Amino acid sequence: MIRRAKDLSEWIRQQVTIAGARGVVVGLTGAPDSAVVAGLCQMAVPGRVIGAMTPCQTDPRDEQDADLIARQFDVPVIRVDLEPAYDRLVGDLDDMLLLLRQDRAADGGTPSDTPASRTPSVNIKPRLRMSALFFLAESLNCLVVGAGNRSDLTVGSFTKYGDAAVDLLPLGQLLESEVRTLARELEVPEQVLERTRADRAGSREADEGQMGFSYADLERYLNDGPDGVSPALAMRIERLLRTSEHKRAVALIPEL
Repeated sequence: MIRRAKDLSEWIRQQVTIAGARGVVVGLTGAPDSAVVAGLCQMAVPGRVIGAMTPCQTDPRDEQDADLIARQFDVPVIRVDLEPAYDRLVGDLDDMLLLLRQDRAADGGTPSDTPASRTPSVNIKPRLRMSALFFLAESLNCLVVGAGNRSDLTVGSFTKYGDAAVDLLPLGQLLESEVRTLARELEVPEQVLERTRADRAGSREADEGQMGFSYADLERYLNDGPDGVSPALAMRIERLLRTSEHKRAVALIPEL
């Protein structure tokens, strides 16, 4: 086994010991990063890893791949269908928001004609998932292990208090390409690697379009520094890093 995998699994084992935890809970999404984390955790604390599937309006093939990952690394799985809870919560919140807008109009305010952003309802999904994972972890005296990598963390490509709200982030210092290399070395099923690359290309392109640069550009910047990319691109990346800083920090507290 490669040295990096051994080092990361040993780090996970140490953190579990320090916390006095019995094991870990890992969210299985069917993606390579969650597969790598499942494999590392099984190396770290064999027999004390629980995989959690929390579907919520997701592609059924994601569950199929998550099940494949669980079997590959011999991880028992708990499945919680979050879609009913999500539908009920979003429905209630939409009703509340409509009433607030009506009250504002009745008080002489100007209701916005701009369509509501999809971001709030989309972000509820990872926050619901983490609520489920922490319920399981706290019930079983486990730590929650996340799959965020350095590329995503740098530019804030995650939901605040959502998918990055975990106890441990063993991949936090690895670039996306390094995670994929580690996935192959851990023998993550090829179906997971190939399907994810093909089917998630659209969302990846959407992320890159929103950022204004590619993940390959970002990796050059992170590997070589500002001199590794054009000045304009370096400024764009650094601006995104600054504006997403609040997502990586704990809540701000004033100095009195």
